[in-house]
Amino acid sequence: MIELGGTAPATDLIKDVSEADFLAEVVEMSQTVPVIVDFWAPWCGPCKTLGPALEAAVTKAGGAVRMAKVNVDENQGIAGQLRVQSIPTVYAFWKGQPIDGFQGNVSGSELNDFIARTIATAGSDGEEDNGLADAIIAADEMLDEGDAVGAQQTFAAIAAEDPTNAAAFGGMARAHIALGELEQAEAVLNGAPAEIGSAPEIEAAHAQLVLARQGADAGPVGELEAAVEAEPANHQARYDLAVALAANGRSAEAVDHLLELFRRDAEWNEGATKAQLFTVFDALKPNDPVVLNGRRKLSSLIFA
Repeated sequence: MIELGGTAPATDLIKDVSEADFLAEVVEMSQTVPVIVDFWAPWCGPCKTLGPALEAAVTKAGGAVRMAKVNVDENQGIAGQLRVQSIPTVYAFWKGQPIDGFQGNVSGSELNDFIARTIATAGSDGEEDNGLADAIIAADEMLDEGDAVGAQQTFAAIAAEDPTNAAAFGGMARAHIALGELEQAEAVLNGAPAEIGSAPEIEAAHAQLVLARQGADAGPVGELEAAVEAEPANHQARYDLAVALAANGRSAEAVDHLLELFRRDAEWNEGATKAQLFTVFDALKPNDPVVLNGRRKLSSLIFA
């Protein structure tokens, strides 16, 4: 375990952050140092226990990590975009993206492990890993350009070199999905080491696999588009169209239809629309414009 210590002033490490400075204090700050974001509210009992304990753990880390405190009552937009559904919720940000997190109160030792894990993740991005990072980028480009076979082989080679590389396992699964090899994709994800099982790359691949399987039963896009055009109030047809669009990589259109369905009837089919939106969001990168715009619009509908 990483030893935590230091005497950096808490005022430099822990800040109250709002929507106005979230970009600067969390997204931009996390480009150089990991930032722990604590979503809380004054009325939340567990928050009153977790908050001070988390501040103590961050202070103990001596500047290796920073902390941003976000009052969800005053900053509902951020909470909505990051799917904060209960508090306390804590996220660790690195390079502008959430890399770890938890909900509810946890013990002091679990907090220290969380902080240490966050610091370790940030510290693993040293120069010695540049070669693998470049290979990941190259494999992603292959996949984007349609060379799923080459991408799969490259991701597999990276995983052989670094058996706990979440991006490699997630990439292998995505390549299999692109090839229509859904069982192989599931086997890759199930075979990923437990310590990276909840990594964003693994969770994104899981979501893409869900979308791919849904799309296989959704029906032809053209027929579904015609059905929705002929009968805009047909919720099932609109939902099926969104599923088919997402499975075919047309995420922006899928999100638009799901948002329209949510606007028409937020509780349709026991909240299936909102759950499907989150599945589409999870399948994309957190900073994808489709995700950012979609979360913002969903938050507007929820809090309208």
